[in-house]
Amino acid sequence: MEFDAVLLPPRRAASVAQGHWADKTVNALLDAAVAAHPDRMALTALRSDAAEPRRFTYRALAEMADRIAVGLSRLGVGRNDVVAMQLPNWWQFSLLALACARLGAVINPLMPIFRERELSFMLRHGEAKVFVVPAQFRGFDHAAMARALQAELPTLQHVVVVGSGGADDFEALLSGPAWEKERDAEDILHRGRPGPDDIVQLIYTSGTTGEPKGVLHSANTLLANIRPYAERLGLSSADTVFMASPMAHQTGFMYGLLMPILLHCPAVLQDIWDPARAVQAIRAAGATFTMASTPFLTDLTRAVREGGEGVPTLRTFLCAGAPIPGPLVQQARETLGTKIVSAWGMTENGAVTLIRLDDADERAYTTDGCPLPGVELKVVDFDGTELPRGESGKLLVRAASNFGGYLKRPHLNGTDAEGWFDTGDLARMDADGYIRISGRSKDVIIRGGENIPVFEVESLLYKHPAVLQVAVVAYPDERLGERACAVVVPKPGQSIDLPEIVRFLKAEKVAVQYAPEKLIVLDAMPATPSGKIQKFKLRELVQNVPA
Repeated sequence: MEFDAVLLPPRRAASVAQGHWADKTVNALLDAAVAAHPDRMALTALRSDAAEPRRFTYRALAEMADRIAVGLSRLGVGRNDVVAMQLPNWWQFSLLALACARLGAVINPLMPIFRERELSFMLRHGEAKVFVVPAQFRGFDHAAMARALQAELPTLQHVVVVGSGGADDFEALLSGPAWEKERDAEDILHRGRPGPDDIVQLIYTSGTTGEPKGVLHSANTLLANIRPYAERLGLSSADTVFMASPMAHQTGFMYGLLMPILLHCPAVLQDIWDPARAVQAIRAAGATFTMASTPFLTDLTRAVREGGEGVPTLRTFLCAGAPIPGPLVQQARETLGTKIVSAWGMTENGAVTLIRLDDADERAYTTDGCPLPGVELKVVDFDGTELPRGESGKLLVRAASNFGGYLKRPHLNGTDAEGWFDTGDLARMDADGYIRISGRSKDVIIRGGENIPVFEVESLLYKHPAVLQVAVVAYPDERLGERACAVVVPKPGQSIDLPEIVRFLKAEKVAVQYAPEKLIVLDAMPATPSGKIQKFKLRELVQNVPA
């Protein structure tokens, strides 16, 4: 496939000259780690259904990446082909991504919660050649879904299943045979290797226009974020990263997969969040750092407080995806003994702002941090005029880590001629340059760090025979940050309840996490004179209605 990463060439010279683009690739990082520390533990992958984790040293990690890469080539995968994977935080996730880098193929991580509706669009739009899924995960038959989707997707040549035990099994096709020892392996492993500006990752983000957007990243854009991120957090080869956030999110991919390799340090992955097991895993590995959304911090704090065993090595917990309540920061500091770092970022550019390690704890719950090196921010009004400090407006970002563009949709790139990217968020900036996200100009609900595509859910609910009008709005939740509420005006003579809404969306093959968790039925919507629904009034209303 040809990738229209039109945002990369205009900023290459400046990014290199300023030292933000180091022109290193994922392959160079892995090769350097192997050369420096071949026998150091690189990856420990914990599975909820397995008694023992799978472990790899850096030498073994590189050997398996080579093996899987040659196996992929046997399936016809080469430079610029898209390999999609809908995998949990299993070792196969990390190794598949590294194997694609060996070939110059583009990895397309997909969240395990996605179902037919989301996947059919993403796999078609991304022209995936191979789709890798678990046989089953959390009781769902991913293999059956993937095979059914394949019949509708002309570019999808292979479905590979982790744990199928059949001819399409991951081990049989990719990780079992010693492909790396075959006569043509050396040529395969080097002829298509990508350069630092080639696209290595295609990752979808939920938007407000009904369809996800495919974000394109190169090694230069990814590493331009990871390096200053690690430096601000004081991370080094002496650290151990614990990652329970989904690797199919940019959080897990950048800071659970790539960052440990950059640092030459171990990573520990957990596939299903279980705070009690997380405590044990952190203690066993001596983990020093983790990043996750607010619910994870809440759960880990409770698990330590109630379980009696602490996590003394966990030096830093970076919390992002939703504002962190002040009492939670205080409880976590007292219970975990861990520095809580607030941050803000996007799939399009990784973490943009972080507080500093020597900042007062208050910064973690009153701000979303200050820019990393290589990042510029400004807050503007809706006419584009920069606003004084303290005033809320549209947040624009210009960064070396900004993405290369949206696949096949350059008209949506939201970046002006000077490189300023419109984040779609509203923010204010204080006198010290710290920002606070104050709202969203785009209509997205963030539930536990997961974006809910409001427009798509509303569009589907309008198809329900009992629905005359519908709006989906956020309401606050102590654990997840936000949940979704459907506000419905039924058609005359019709009625509807929440179980029916959930049933209907499930029948439409929507991810279960996208379904509203509260329902308000009204006789009429609050609206402007032109008939536009006033969602701010609905948000006020939903705060006062119990679930």
